Amino acid sequence: MNAQTVRCQNDLEIFNRLLHHPDVRRVNEFLESREDGNYTGVRRRLLSSSVRLSREMAWEVHKVADECIGLLEGKTPLELYVFPSPQFNAMCFKPEDGRLFIMFSSSLLESFSMDELRFVMGHELGHHIYRHHDIPIGHLLQGGTAPEPRLVLELFAWSRYAEISADRAGALCAGDFDTVAMALFKLASGLSGKMIRFDLDDFLKQVEDMQLEDSEPGRYGPKEDWFATHPFSPLRVKALQLYHDSLYVRENGMSRDELEVSVQDLMELMEPNYIEGRTEASIHMRRLLWAGAIAVADASDGIGSDEIAIFEKFFGVGEFSKNLDIERVKQTLDERAANARNYSSIPQRMQVLRDLCLVAKASGTVSAAERGILEKIAGLIAIPTDFIDQFLALRVIPD
Repeated sequence: MNAQTVRCQNDLEIFNRLLHHPDVRRVNEFLESREDGNYTGVRRRLLSSSVRLSREMAWEVHKVADECIGLLEGKTPLELYVFPSPQFNAMCFKPEDGRLFIMFSSSLLESFSMDELRFVMGHELGHHIYRHHDIPIGHLLQGGTAPEPRLVLELFAWSRYAEISADRAGALCAGDFDTVAMALFKLASGLSGKMIRFDLDDFLKQVEDMQLEDSEPGRYGPKEDWFATHPFSPLRVKALQLYHDSLYVRENGMSRDELEVSVQDLMELMEPNYIEGRTEASIHMRRLLWAGAIAVADASDGIGSDEIAIFEKFFGVGEFSKNLDIERVKQTLDERAANARNYSSIPQRMQVLRDLCLVAKASGTVSAAERGILEKIAGLIAIPTDFIDQFLALRVIPD
């Protein structure tokens, strides 16, 4: 069994589809044109902002790296760095000049055991092994030209599945599921494990709570994480538990197809489909999106071609009429928001607010007037306004 064998199928399929998307190809060609001999200055920035960990300084960390590279069949020379931060974090950068760079926060290196570090190291190397940096998600979502909403949603979905693949690479290196779960718990909670007793069953119960349609989001995790580019941490643990119950690990475990279907069902908790849904919740969510999109688009200098284009990406070509009574539509916002609040769950309403943020970003920037409409709708559907901030400033690189 190797890293390519255990790669999440949805990651691979969406990755291959995105590689051929015109916008992805355009951005990749632009980035390649800016690089001089594949040199982007990453190493120079790392050398000036962090400490390079030589083998003499951190022989145990390098030993972990060597073991993970051997297990994952990697070949690119590796440099390790550490930067000062109280947050547990690690990241892998796109190779430059034939070298791969992985950076860890100081708190992670000091608080994680060597076994837990194997999971983190394997996860970061997994992003490289699976070529995840070939999808320039950060440039696509934060560049000057706003991508169409369908591409944005697919990028988010792919990014979450990419994390599932990287987690499996990390699990290959760590080997022990309890170690993997503990590492993810530390990453999710920021706790070192010295002051609390980790309970895997309690941690996974958050997934069960998420599956209750009328429930609040997980008790310990921030609500905003539900629609980030990374899976909500208990979901990652549950996905890895499914992986450890599969034929990849157990002789009589579930098949690969059963595993991928189960993981997809799990990930759909973060991506409820209401645009085509027929449930009462979907209908009221869609009605709110329709009126909210018009109100947001009209907030600054009327509704322009960019707003109309993104509106029709959601609802179909020709769905926007120039004869529409915009003021009358805006007057229905309170009623539509109340219905959405009564019939849909908090995570479902979060997706509506997220999609309205996409409408606001259609012109490239979000004006104060557009922001005001978003905050009004957030208040009407009982979603904290900081969700808007987190979404608009979303971290969109693999780590």
